[in-house]
Amino acid sequence: MNPDADRFRRSHDLFERASQVIPCGIYGHTSPAAALPGAFPYYAERAAGSRYWDVDGNEYIDYMCGYGPVILGHQHPEVEEAAARYQRNTLCVNHPSAIMVELAEHLVSLVDFSAWAVFGKNGSDMTTWAIQVAREHTQRRKILKVAGAYHGIDPWCTPGHAGLLDEDRAHVHDFDWNDPESFDRLLKRYRNDIAGVIMTPFHHPMFKGSQMPAEGFWSHIEAACRRDGIVLILDDIRAGFRLDLRGSHKCFGFEPDLICFCKAIANGHALSATLGRKELRIAASKVFLTGSFWNSAPAMAAALTCLKILQRDDVVRLLRRSGERLMQGLVELGRKHCYTLIPSGPPAVPFISFAEDPSLRRQQRFCAEVTQRGAFFHPHHNWFISAAHSAQDLAATLQMADQAFAILAAGNL
Repeated sequence: MNPDADRFRRSHDLFERASQVIPCGIYGHTSPAAALPGAFPYYAERAAGSRYWDVDGNEYIDYMCGYGPVILGHQHPEVEEAAARYQRNTLCVNHPSAIMVELAEHLVSLVDFSAWAVFGKNGSDMTTWAIQVAREHTQRRKILKVAGAYHGIDPWCTPGHAGLLDEDRAHVHDFDWNDPESFDRLLKRYRNDIAGVIMTPFHHPMFKGSQMPAEGFWSHIEAACRRDGIVLILDDIRAGFRLDLRGSHKCFGFEPDLICFCKAIANGHALSATLGRKELRIAASKVFLTGSFWNSAPAMAAALTCLKILQRDDVVRLLRRSGERLMQGLVELGRKHCYTLIPSGPPAVPFISFAEDPSLRRQQRFCAEVTQRGAFFHPHHNWFISAAHSAQDLAATLQMADQAFAILAAGNL
């Protein structure tokens, strides 16, 4: 799909050059192939508030927020000032800074079951370390996870297929979301050898709508873990701080043993964290965890400031209300044009899809048409709401969506 080749002339030139010196040109989740080549921007130039601009000068209301890290809006002045203040003194040095202690204290005060915190840079840093802590604490081997869930790029969990050995996943076993029986079958088969269960608070697979937990599903998982001494790990990397500042488990009525955060913790600065119960402190102290850049103070200052703003400005409620308005508006516009749209996921981390669209052709065309008009909708991945999305942004987005629906209807798509 290439609605307007001239719109992305510089992007295409850059991609041509990149293809000569970078495998795939652009790789991973930002690859053009993950969206629609030719219909979506390839390279970003700058960002501010709710918007960003690509290298061709096209402007977008950003509903991906860097795939989740930007929760207050791009380049939030208070966050950037805090990071810059620390960067004037230190960036990468031999030891941690005092801000690490302050941030850990703040996080432990927010997440009531936790007694300690550690830090990294990426989500995979934390999820992989967390399963090691579970194995050390229990002296068991097996890790249970939901089929199709994303927990990072390390060999035990990557959605990729290349460069892997069967041994990488020999002790990682999948069960189905919202299916307690498939979970119980694994419990029975591997009883006394299950170290941990790692799950996201709700299921958000690619190419599908998000799936909320069924009534009693989380309580069933939690009860089994408590009974059998299994470490319950919540991968809250994608949704963390968007649903509840105390952790997304608060929305679903359970309590994990370890919780992994990343993305929104520092409003775009690279930082991740794991918090845990006091009973896991000894195991956590034994599992080696380090990185040359992990003690960098500016990102931790950004995180502490971001978390305080989230609390001060009641951002969780703001995100929910904005997401509800966007989803309700899209559903109503779809109905106006004789389309049935299915909203899914929490309003702060929303997604929308078309009924009776198994090929995703209608979904892809709709998102391409809206994006071409200036609001970035990903066709295959859940979206993200930020505090910078204003009422005017939402109204403008719905106007663009109205035009996109009309084009779909005119083409009988």
